[in-house]
Amino acid sequence: MPDAAPKPSVNGAATTNGTIPPSSSKPNFRQHPYRPPPYRNHHNHHRTRRNLCCCFCFWTIIIVLGLILLAAIAGAALYVLYRPHRPQFTISSLRISKLNLTTSPDSSASHLSSLFNLTLSSFNPNSHITFSYDPFLISTFSNSVLLANGSIPAFISGTKNQTVFRTLMSGAEDLDADSVTSLRSDLKKRGGTPLTIEMDTKVKVKIGRVNSKKVGIRVSCEGIKGIPPRGKTPTVASVSDADCKVDLRIKIWIFTL
Repeated sequence: MPDAAPKPSVNGAATTNGTIPPSSSKPNFRQHPYRPPPYRNHHNHHRTRRNLCCCFCFWTIIIVLGLILLAAIAGAALYVLYRPHRPQFTISSLRISKLNLTTSPDSSASHLSSLFNLTLSSFNPNSHITFSYDPFLISTFSNSVLLANGSIPAFISGTKNQTVFRTLMSGAEDLDADSVTSLRSDLKKRGGTPLTIEMDTKVKVKIGRVNSKKVGIRVSCEGIKGIPPRGKTPTVASVSDADCKVDLRIKIWIFTL
């Protein structure tokens, strides 16, 4: 018998045994629609944080400037009220009872002996400030050569108070060759020997109810000229040009004296 003719193919594929070959395509499952994640505007988020930081900085600066302004106003008011000034010192008189420089016959040593009588005054120009001084150490120099030492006791300088002191200063020591040469040159100067008086102490300042710590101060008085006595009669030094400067640096809140 002749072979049977092939059956028509499905999807173009021939069949031999009457069976349909499996389809090569995958099953078509149901697909869900794509939903993108919610959009976050990071730019707006950073802008908000930046605005908050700027606002915080702005108000911080305003508050700080306000506090500074209030402190300045209070300081100006207190300055007008207290008017702080440094204490003032004045050399009233200086008498030279002895100022001898003797040299041994062999010129191996020179001896200086001196005796000064000093009168000085301390004035407190403040109306609301009080100065409490420790004892003063007083030294008299001719250039860099120490001539005599003395002291005045501790005292309290009240408001608008003037205190006058009289003290003796003396010296007795051997000098080296350089000091002898310098001193002899000064003793021969016309118009008198230039003298400098230095006073060292510690002071505590009280403003109202506020007290400072004790600090060291130095009072330097220059412009003094004296002539050594030739006999037992003291000579009077010229103090008309004497100028005393107070090296005082005390910080109490807003005040610097």
